[in-house]
Amino acid sequence: MSTISLAADAERDLTRSEEKQVVLASTLGTIFEWYDFFIYGSLAVFMSSVLFPPDNPTAALLASLGALAAGFVIRPIGAILFGRIGDTVGRKYTFLITIVMMGGSTALIGFLPSYASVGNAAWISLVALRLIQGLAVGGEYGGAVIYVAEHSRPNRRGLLTGWIQITSSMGLALSIVVILGTQAVMSDADFKAWGWRVPFIVSIVMLAFSVYVRAKLHESPVFARLKADRKLSKQPVRDAFARWSSLRLILIALFGVTAGMGSTYFTGQFYVMIFMQQVAKIDLQTSYMLMATGLIIGAPSFVLFGWLSDRIGRKWLMMTGLLLAAICYRPMFAALLEAANPQLVAVTRSAPVTVHADTASDACGFGLIAALVGTHSDHLKPCVQAKKLLISSGINFSYAPPIPGQAVSMSVQGKTIAGFAPAEYRKALADAGYPAKADPARISSVTIVLLLVAMTVMVAMVYGPVASFLVELFPANIRYTALSFPYHIGAGILGGFLPFMATYLSLAVGDVFAGLWYPVVITAVTMVIGTIVLPSKPALTAE
Repeated sequence: MSTISLAADAERDLTRSEEKQVVLASTLGTIFEWYDFFIYGSLAVFMSSVLFPPDNPTAALLASLGALAAGFVIRPIGAILFGRIGDTVGRKYTFLITIVMMGGSTALIGFLPSYASVGNAAWISLVALRLIQGLAVGGEYGGAVIYVAEHSRPNRRGLLTGWIQITSSMGLALSIVVILGTQAVMSDADFKAWGWRVPFIVSIVMLAFSVYVRAKLHESPVFARLKADRKLSKQPVRDAFARWSSLRLILIALFGVTAGMGSTYFTGQFYVMIFMQQVAKIDLQTSYMLMATGLIIGAPSFVLFGWLSDRIGRKWLMMTGLLLAAICYRPMFAALLEAANPQLVAVTRSAPVTVHADTASDACGFGLIAALVGTHSDHLKPCVQAKKLLISSGINFSYAPPIPGQAVSMSVQGKTIAGFAPAEYRKALADAGYPAKADPARISSVTIVLLLVAMTVMVAMVYGPVASFLVELFPANIRYTALSFPYHIGAGILGGFLPFMATYLSLAVGDVFAGLWYPVVITAVTMVIGTIVLPSKPALTAE
């Protein structure tokens, strides 16, 4: 196996102009990746009403989110598929293919015919495009960071790859701007009917520019030298996974950093937006504006920590970020709720809600799928429906023994409602003082933005240095394959499923903060493992 160091691979130092071209071409794809993810997640409710059968809106929304999940699940497969191509054919060629597949799939979603026009072919086409997009994303990130790192001097590698890491926040901010801009120029009815397609369609411009820039690039000097010296791996998948020396590195990367990285990122950059909307009950436009402001202010920290990792090392920055996430997420989300909806926090303390149910019985049991289905689905158990109504309203509750003859009942301020009666539940909660939405006059926007910036900085401590660390960890001849796989397990599987798992845990426990145990445990465990097994400086970079 090749042990060529990155330092030795550089044929010459790039000029600053060349550096900028390399970084720009590489970052465009990752902006695309995150832009697509955020617009799809934000617009799923609109797509579900157009592309899926209209007779069951909740099932349609769940299926739409399921298509999003399918894109995450297939990413590791794309990592292996395109990783092999990247290690045998070339870095440039591979991530030119991935940008076309990824960008084309995103844009085509905007042109999909409705269910009313073509029936089941509408949602089948959507799922197919999501799978293609997921495959392409599996090869995009690895190609981008490897291409930049293999052009970089060792003392600038963290800085330059840090620009790729900042693109996740840029993609989210761009998606918010495009969605809000589209909504501003049309009525709500038009946006629901067809306006949701616009954010997908305008991505064609991004795709055309990305292809133009990437087509002008030369091959990575590292890959070119490996090819000239005939040191390319003929079977990079086998060499990466069938040899303990390389498989060990993949496992170290996964359990020592990328698992926690994915959970940290999706908590501080995506789940927090869901929390503001669904738990704190901030209206969509305000939550988007707050999120965009926090991202814009905090985003430079990705580059800052990438640069800092060039000076003091990468491992301990990442471990510190994971530790801070595990310690701080719970109190930070509590402070966020207090700043966003102080009335809800106050009434939760003064008028606690009790659910009377036998949590061990089948009548109150539920699986992950049931936890995600809306309260108005008539096929769900009344107990699950009741818990879903409360958690989706941002209301904590405690359990008490069931009332005889009733699967579930709810008590608040001395009043008990037998069975599941949504209208009566809502009236009792309103009478107790529970707000239906956050009062705009009482939202502390400054506090919320400061918390969002702090979360972004914690994410950046892990995410900023991780790209250069992963590139340095793996031998050049299997680097594309070996790097991409653990990254997409951590970011795509463990991180991507965080919103689903958080919902499940909140329902099971009866606490809107219970979902945070998922990222807290993962980041804490990853930090402990990483502290023990991660090398302070990967051996392959020794000069």
